[in-house]
Amino acid sequence: MEDVRVRYRKYDGALHWHFDALRLGTDEFGTWLGCPAGTVLQRGHELTLVWEEAQVLLVPVDRWWTANFNAEPHRTEIYCDIASVATWHGDELRAVDLDLDVVRRRDGRVELLDEDEFAEHQVKYGYPPDVVAAAEAAAADLYRSISANEEPFATRYRTWLAKVSGPARSPGPDPDGERG
Repeated sequence: MEDVRVRYRKYDGALHWHFDALRLGTDEFGTWLGCPAGTVLQRGHELTLVWEEAQVLLVPVDRWWTANFNAEPHRTEIYCDIASVATWHGDELRAVDLDLDVVRRRDGRVELLDEDEFAEHQVKYGYPPDVVAAAEAAAADLYRSISANEEPFATRYRTWLAKVSGPARSPGPDPDGERG
């Protein structure tokens, strides 16, 4: 397993969520990254946070989303960020967060979140019509797939989540040269 850096930015280029992870492997759904319990993450330049439960991140190929799968007892089982198609730059994964999120809670409820933020940022950041359409289509597709319990949202992620173990991870220096 190799270390990778995950860096989400907002549409204006501002640093958003960022953390380090382990590249676990690849399957027909994409690349799987792991974060053991205790992994440190940061939003922008705010104070760091610590994930209490392990999680894995699925980075699909050519899709406008990424998906986090959280270990129990986290109340959110699946958290999908609608984002630009993620790209690899060496050992760094980059994507632009587009506000919308699709989640499945532990009780099975599937929700679409942050529609208000998405509408606000369309104006604030000037999202082009093709970006808006791609984000809305990705959110609708994810909502349907997760609600239907299709893979990788049914059981596949559990195999990858079981692989996450080891010591806590530190965020390392951020892309702007400051320590996270």
